[in-house]
Amino acid sequence: MNITKVFFDTEFSGLHQNTTLISIGLISECGKTFYAELNDYDKTQIDDWLQVNVINNLKFKEPKTGEDEYYVATRSDENKAPNDLYKSYSLELRDNKRVVSFQLLQWLEQFEKVEMWSDCLAYDWVLFNQLFGHAFNIPKNVYYIPFDISTMFKLKGIDADISRKEFSGLTTEVEHNSLSDTKMIKACYNKLNLM
Repeated sequence: MNITKVFFDTEFSGLHQNTTLISIGLISECGKTFYAELNDYDKTQIDDWLQVNVINNLKFKEPKTGEDEYYVATRSDENKAPNDLYKSYSLELRDNKRVVSFQLLQWLEQFEKVEMWSDCLAYDWVLFNQLFGHAFNIPKNVYYIPFDISTMFKLKGIDADISRKEFSGLTTEVEHNSLSDTKMIKACYNKLNLM
């Protein structure tokens, strides 16, 4: 069975029980990406720190009246035309939770089996599960136990609070953007795995 590691990160409206998902980023070990911004998160929960560090780092802006939300699907290198675009692809979009969860389900289907990896994943994993209703509804090809690089740092004898940006070497990435953070998580995993 072919197992693909998928690294992911979320941005959300605060460290509390009623937090809402703002964005989610995923990157497979083979480089396929999924990035979604939600337009229906609870804006009343946004404080000054979230505005400056998360909202201002979102890729998409609110579309003008009458314009569609953002949706950009691109073929992966191994998927040359005229193959079905959705057999091997990356996706970026902005929409509501229902659309994002449907598109994420479709994106995950391109992998036979998925092993999810994040960083300090307590909130990330709960919010990932909530996109599908609850834990019993996550896609069947996704392993129900997630893994995190914080534990890897600890097991390698490295302070788990180390800067992911510095450790990964991806100094041009923007912190607190879920896709950028996901790229840093993947780079940290790869570096830790070689130690």
